Order: sequence, then structure tokens, then C-alpha cells
Amino acid sequence: MMYSIIIPVYNRPLEIEELLESLTLLEGAVAFEVLVVEDGSPNTCQDIVKKFEEKLNIHYFLTENQGAGRSRNYGMQKAKGDYFVIFDSDCIIPPEYLSSVDKALKDNFTDAYGGPDAAHKSFTDIQKAINYSMTSVFTTGGIRGNKRAVGKFQPRSFNLGLSKKAFELTQGFSDLKIGEDIDLTFRLWENGCNTQLIETAFVYHKRRNTFGQFYKQTQAFGKARPFLNKRFPGTARWTYWFPSLFSFGLLLALFTFVLGAPFGMLWYGIYYAVLFVHSSALNKSLRVGALSLMSTTIQFFGYGLGFLMSQFSRRKSSHSFF
Repeated sequence: MMYSIIIPVYNRPLEIEELLESLTLLEGAVAFEVLVVEDGSPNTCQDIVKKFEEKLNIHYFLTENQGAGRSRNYGMQKAKGDYFVIFDSDCIIPPEYLSSVDKALKDNFTDAYGGPDAAHKSFTDIQKAINYSMTSVFTTGGIRGNKRAVGKFQPRSFNLGLSKKAFELTQGFSDLKIGEDIDLTFRLWENGCNTQLIETAFVYHKRRNTFGQFYKQTQAFGKARPFLNKRFPGTARWTYWFPSLFSFGLLLALFTFVLGAPFGMLWYGIYYAVLFVHSSALNKSLRVGALSLMSTTIQFFGYGLGFLMSQFSRRKSSHSFF
């Protein structure tokens, strides 16, 4: 089977150089090509791509700015492979990635798959803390990369595989700017396509560089969820309310603590202590453990506020997400 690796990029020439370098180190006799789709970037990566023309079967396309979803679709339209592999430009790929995917699909073929993400040793402490908050069983329940924690897996676009058949059935990503991967997953299921998590197909995903950027991202995620619930009736889950309830509960606990009732803060204190110990042990850093408390709080407040804003807004029309 021939794989086409699709990489949309916007103003990230230095990051994509790390990604392309990691692709030159892929192991196993698995055929693949690389398609870089420049999404109207003022600061293009064309010169970076040229450095890899002798190392990779690579193709570069410059399009007008149309968003990551449409750029991925453009790449899949130009691809020659039987199966498309989509990465965000801020990822680094382990050498065994493609051989793991190839084996998993030969053992259990599905028309789409997703994989987990991890923090590379080169990441900043903030990036490692954000990675912990987004992947830990104590924060997100491990839904982004743990088979025991999920039912029907919903792949995420930073590390996603899609068969050519599935792309033709769904026409790929919609115009949504946030939640477009979940939207695609629901449409895949509607068209009878199956998805799976390939636990060994992980990537190193940098995510955001600052807590301010992370807050904006998580708030956007929260805003998208009620819209997706409305677009796909029956997909809503009570767990989507948890970040909002957590945030409200923390504020209430702080208020009652000031009034002399410490019991609420005691429970939150235990929870944060567990996070600190777990993250410090995983990352082998007390600093990352401490930063993980901040990133987790930002994640819950950002997502929770965005969810409530969208849930109770009088304007739930789709244009807010395009």
C-alpha cells in the first residue's frame, strides 16, 4: 500500500523543517510520498522543502489562504497514494511510525485511524506541561490515546489517517476552523466507515508555546462542541460539561474557603497534588509538574468558558466556526 503524507502549513518554516527531517528517518520498507500544502503563507517554507528533494519523494503546493481543512483536502486531491496520513506542521515523527501503521492496518484495516501524541525531550517545559494536561488520564480521561479509556475512537487531525475511499465518500474536511476533525469522524461513521486508535502510531506534538495561546485554543475547542452536538444529534455526552463544572466548583471552593469553610478546597488540593506527583514522575521534572497544575487549570477554564458561551448563546449559527 502506498501512503501519502499530507502536511498543511502556514507561516511555520522552521517547525516543518524538523518534521521533514524526522520523515527522512522513517524505518521499514513502506512506500510513501510527502505533500506540503502552503496555505497562503507570507513566510513560505518553499526553500526548506527544496532541501529535502533528494531525501524524500516530496511535492510542494502553494495555494491561497483557505484554512487547514481545505489545505488537507487539496493535498489529498493531488495525492497518488491509497491511504492518506495527515500531520500538523508542528509534529515530529518517530522512526517506527509508518511501519507501525502499515502493520496495524494489515492486521485490522479501517478507513480511518488516529494516534496519540507525546512530549519530545526537546520541548519546552510549558509544552511538556500542556501535553500532560491534554493527554493525562487525570485530566482528559486519556481519550486522546488510550484504548481502555475510549469507546468508538475519534481521530484528531494532528495525527490522522484516511483511506482514499473514505475521502471520496466524505469529501474530506468541512470549512470548520475548529472541530473539523470531529466533524469528519461523525460523517465517516454516517457513511459506514470504521475508525480505530493505533496506540503505537504516536507523534511528538508541540501544541502551543505559551499559556495564553493554549487558553485561546481550548476556549475555541469548547465553543465548537455545542455546535457539533447540534449538527450531529445524539452525539452529546454529559462529560462535555465537566470542565465547566470543574471551573465553577473551583471558584465556589475558593469563595467558601475565604468564608472559613475549607472542605471544598481540600478536595481540589488532593486533586492537584495527584496531578503534581503524576506529571513530575512522568516528565522527571518538578518544574513541569508545577506547570502542569497551571496548564490543567487553564485547559478547564478555557474549554469550560467556551462551552458555556456557545451552549447558551442566542447565536448558534455555523458562521461563528468558519
